[in-house]
Amino acid sequence: MSASRNLPRLLPIMIAASLTITTGAFAADAKSMDKPAMQSAAMSATNPFFARSKLQYQAPMFDKIKDSDYAPALDEGMRQQRKEIDAIAKSPAAPNFMNTIVAMERSGQLLTRVSKVFFNLSQSTTDDAIQKIESDFSPKLSGHSDAIFLDGKLFARVKSVYDQRAKLHLDPESAHLVERYYQMFVRAGAQLNDADKTKMMDINKRLATLSTQFGQNVLASTKDAAVVVDNKADLDGLTDVEIGAAAEAAKSRKLDGKYLIPIQNHTDQDILKSLKNRALREKIMKASLMRSDTDGANDNRAIISEMAQLRAQRAKLLGYPNFAAYTLEDQMAKTPEAANDLMKRVAAPAVVNAKAEAAKIQALIDAQAAANHTASFKLQ
Repeated sequence: MSASRNLPRLLPIMIAASLTITTGAFAADAKSMDKPAMQSAAMSATNPFFARSKLQYQAPMFDKIKDSDYAPALDEGMRQQRKEIDAIAKSPAAPNFMNTIVAMERSGQLLTRVSKVFFNLSQSTTDDAIQKIESDFSPKLSGHSDAIFLDGKLFARVKSVYDQRAKLHLDPESAHLVERYYQMFVRAGAQLNDADKTKMMDINKRLATLSTQFGQNVLASTKDAAVVVDNKADLDGLTDVEIGAAAEAAKSRKLDGKYLIPIQNHTDQDILKSLKNRALREKIMKASLMRSDTDGANDNRAIISEMAQLRAQRAKLLGYPNFAAYTLEDQMAKTPEAANDLMKRVAAPAVVNAKAEAAKIQALIDAQAAANHTASFKLQ
């Protein structure tokens, strides 16, 4: 579910282009600019996203980026790309690979640039300000993406190139790009009627909001799930450095004299490998597993239910029997039946192996208990 904070669907296909293509977006005469463009030019002087980074590989200039830079850069990035896409869709020239597919690849460089940085940080070192921006812009970016993929004139040009692809003598990479664009448009709903396109956009905006809330709930729940330990003796197995870090973590939450074990943002917790106290290991593991799955402000169960229903509705709009059929169509398995067949064939031998491993572990538990003259326990 961490994919809940994914970039809009159109952005991944433009990542490579954003690294190699130079634009002259701010070189135009100010007198010829429209008002938004003039505002953009003014902001470019202070916003580090409004120009390509001069660092190696165009690495982001993190020392110059402020939280307040993201929103105007995202807004301007969407405005610029919408203008670029409109020009492609309304071009009087006959559609071909360069003026349609390549032109779309080259569009949205500012949006790609800021999105890559913003969504990377929102998943690694977020804060209240970043989360607010994420909540505000997720539905906006979803709408922006849909406005492109559900643009009838633009899809007509993509389909024209797709239909004549065999005659274009394209290299394999370019031919695949044409096919991929066509599939993306179709799977986004480009062939739907206007009423169903509106339904699709509403579903996607709601899903964008829910998926963002899901991720933020997990983050908040992860912080809240930290396990408080009263006695240092219970931390047997940890190094002095690890115990000191737990004490400092407790102090940061005004729990002086106690120890705090934060929950990491994945299911397994590294500290379980060192702790000798089995009851504490179990407590930490349960805290990790139950994040956002209990009553409270961060409960994700209703969100999961609504997302599943919306995904089913989206799949049905596109003519699929269920969401699994839709999502697996362009994956290796292709169909739910193929995926289930693979799991059925893997399950039986996997269970046999798991039972054999469990027996070996239980034997080790019993042997260690006997050697230490302590009570044994059953592997969980």
